[in-house]
Amino acid sequence: MTNSSMSDTETAPARPKGLIPLDLIRGFLIGSAELVPGVSGGTIALVTGVYDQLIDSAAHVVSAAKTLVTGPHRVSGAVAELRRTDWFLVVPVLLGMATAVFTVAGVMESFVTAEPELARGLFFGLVAASIAVPLRMLPSRTSRQPMLLGVLAFLAAAALAFWMTSLAGGADVENPPLIAVFFVASIAICALVVPGVSGSFFLLAVGMYSTTLRAVDSRDFGYLGIFMLGAVLGLAVFVNILKFFLHNHRWWTLIVMAGLMFGSLRALWPWQTAAEVGADGQAHGAGGLLAPVDPVLGPILLAVLGAVVVIALIIIETIFTHSEKEPAKQPGQQP
Repeated sequence: MTNSSMSDTETAPARPKGLIPLDLIRGFLIGSAELVPGVSGGTIALVTGVYDQLIDSAAHVVSAAKTLVTGPHRVSGAVAELRRTDWFLVVPVLLGMATAVFTVAGVMESFVTAEPELARGLFFGLVAASIAVPLRMLPSRTSRQPMLLGVLAFLAAAALAFWMTSLAGGADVENPPLIAVFFVASIAICALVVPGVSGSFFLLAVGMYSTTLRAVDSRDFGYLGIFMLGAVLGLAVFVNILKFFLHNHRWWTLIVMAGLMFGSLRALWPWQTAAEVGADGQAHGAGGLLAPVDPVLGPILLAVLGAVVVIALIIIETIFTHSEKEPAKQPGQQP
């Protein structure tokens, strides 16, 4: 994995056009992951090797919008920021994400609802193997980054994610107020860009997961429009903060990301208690952890499959990155 950040005075490097089909697939995978409670689109972006580039590009778009509104040099400043955006990556990824959201939302909700143990097993293996990705991206440690404090930061982030993922399990809100949709979306979108923090799980925790996926599946553009406005606000506020930490405190940020991913495995443990309807008519008690019970083999096999897929993606991305760095041999140069 490489850190592809660049100077604020540069334009985005030319991205090979041949990568567009691969970036469409990356976007489809990221969008699909965001539909699954407990899985973060940021995790998939990390595994597929485009996380840094996407965060940098998103930050440039946000800066362009801010410059256009507040100045100085509104038009020229905004254009300069947009030139630094890697559009040949951003556009295919966004198209892939939109395709995933509008084609598999209904299928994904049905799979997660009808076969929860199998679904959680598959994504447990995927996320568990993905923890290796931010750890592999760690820069060289300095004296300001003692290993003991790094371990403590990892454990603290894991504990936070474990606690947060224990909060879900309430009843679904059928007709949430639009103002609630706006603010929930602004928070959930932040989880899109943080590996280990699932926007879908946050929606599940506040009772708006199924409602939102049904709105997508039924093309409820009124609901989706309010949701998108909230998402844009949340992304505009958060993405520059994340970029700052990735560029200036990269070692600590990646350690915390790995810890969040580790703690989020709680949400994906295959065997959990189901919700029960109480006397008040509300669902209670979902999400309690259980020892493995039937089905056992299916979730385990799918967990192994998820881990194998991630390991294969890591190997492919490593080979691709190595080939990019390999210097071209000069004529007559000895191998």
